[in-house]
Amino acid sequence: MTNQTDLRPLMRDCLKELHLPAVLGSYEKLARMAVQETLSYERYLYELIEKEREARRNNRTERLLKASKLPLEKGFANFDLKRLPRKVSQMVATLRDGSFINRTENILAFGNPGSGKTHLLCALAQELIRAKGIKVYYSTCSLLVQELLIAKKDLKLAQTLKKLARNDLLVIDDIGYVQQSREEMEVLFTLFADRYERGSIMLTSNLAFSKWEKIFKDPMVTAAAIDRLVHHSVILELNIRSYRIENAGKKKN
Repeated sequence: MTNQTDLRPLMRDCLKELHLPAVLGSYEKLARMAVQETLSYERYLYELIEKEREARRNNRTERLLKASKLPLEKGFANFDLKRLPRKVSQMVATLRDGSFINRTENILAFGNPGSGKTHLLCALAQELIRAKGIKVYYSTCSLLVQELLIAKKDLKLAQTLKKLARNDLLVIDDIGYVQQSREEMEVLFTLFADRYERGSIMLTSNLAFSKWEKIFKDPMVTAAAIDRLVHHSVILELNIRSYRIENAGKKKN
């Protein structure tokens, strides 16, 4: 029969082959703890498995955060929720459970530059990645439109839309700053139509819907785009003073 000392290299080989790095790194320490605290075999095994599960969850979260391209400095840890209007604050508290994604609802945040709408949606998306393990893709509207235009030129628009569809949530930032040409407008509308009732979108805009004709140029296309976004949506109106201006005023004082 193999003695205890001989088992260690065999254990290491097995755990490496089975790709269980967390178990490999902690089984000896946990074994000593099990002896000291007289843990049952089942408890010792559970503690090992839990270590592996926790490590895999953390690794998956890091992969998802990296793939999302979210600005990770924009989280709830440095966002002042007290600045939000009471109604918006209540809505955000509800959105943090992520159930809107299961209902393929959109989150549309409107407000003046500096009101914190980008920070708020990025913080929410990050929290949902960590808590729910969802797939998110973040882009400014201008960069996303260029990505779609290149795909269309290369006859790969359908493939790009399919790739984007693999994400549970798209975060499209600063749609109001983009003055679309007709071709740009068409690919953006195609994206909205493709996601309609199939996947959630979060977007920020400094323009109210009444001014979206500046983006889409055509009244009919503007109405159709708004209809697809608003049909299943939560609208957050951040009618608050610019955080940057407010901060600058505090520094002067």
